[in-house]
Amino acid sequence: MSDVILFGEPMVMFVAETEGPLDEVENFTKLLAGADVNVAIGLKRLGHSVTYATRLGRDPFGTYIEKKLRKEQIHTQITYDAEHFTGYQLKNKVSEGDPEVFYFRRNSAASHLSEADVEAIPLDGVRVLHMTGIPAALSGSCRNASYRLIERARERGICVTFDPNLRPTLWESRHAMIRTVNHLASMADIVLPGTAEGEILMGSSDPAEIAAFYRGRGARMVFVKEGPKGAYADTPEGCTHIAGIPAEQVVDTVGAGDGFAVGIISGWLEHLPVAQMVERANAIGSIQVTVKSDNEGLPTREELAAYIAKRGGGAQ
Repeated sequence: MSDVILFGEPMVMFVAETEGPLDEVENFTKLLAGADVNVAIGLKRLGHSVTYATRLGRDPFGTYIEKKLRKEQIHTQITYDAEHFTGYQLKNKVSEGDPEVFYFRRNSAASHLSEADVEAIPLDGVRVLHMTGIPAALSGSCRNASYRLIERARERGICVTFDPNLRPTLWESRHAMIRTVNHLASMADIVLPGTAEGEILMGSSDPAEIAAFYRGRGARMVFVKEGPKGAYADTPEGCTHIAGIPAEQVVDTVGAGDGFAVGIISGWLEHLPVAQMVERANAIGSIQVTVKSDNEGLPTREELAAYIAKRGGGAQ
């Protein structure tokens, strides 16, 4: 069985070829997107075995996603849905700041994931279950499936990592988002919030306060993303800030947090010291912002080592 199980909604993404509002763009490039699928691809490129669980429509987009996952040599646990479509999104091109993203995912195939789907996922030999807050935002059945999959992992002593990955427009209310995401985080061993997410979820953007909040709710390790500044780690080894690794050129910030998760999860699997885990996470995030795709910049082990050697990093 795989080292890591991931669960969520992969989507086809159409990225604008030129800058400007989405309604004025004429040409797009088709790519694969999705926070959890980005992490799956990143872990596989670092040599870890990965299984990705999802639900796809029986349509050209579903076929495209399945082929892309197979090309990345990711094992799949796919339920096929003949009645609902595969989700997709549009993303514009920007020279600075975050791009505009418009989703077509309401009532998608993945939004119909259920507890029955996750009960069918084999967990023997799995070391990590990585979850985000996105599936829980898609529908009530997805929310129940998220809880059940984490419960199954905890019953088997599998390490649960959780990235809030807030998508406010997908939730029925801000209150439901905060309550559910914090509850899911309380069930995880490793929590990966950003400072902006901390402001929303617990009322502070201070990394130490965010980390203390989730440690107080049961997390063994909390890694708070601070963007280019780096990250703050609160673990049984103590608390520390690890400096960021500046990117040569920022092209698109989407996917940086997923790259960070790749670094933390792979570092945990390889028993790296905390400082090295975070340095790796910072480096992968730095690499990812230099490309327009959400995942095509994710490095191999050799590319990652060369980047760290060239760009530097380290604990403070």
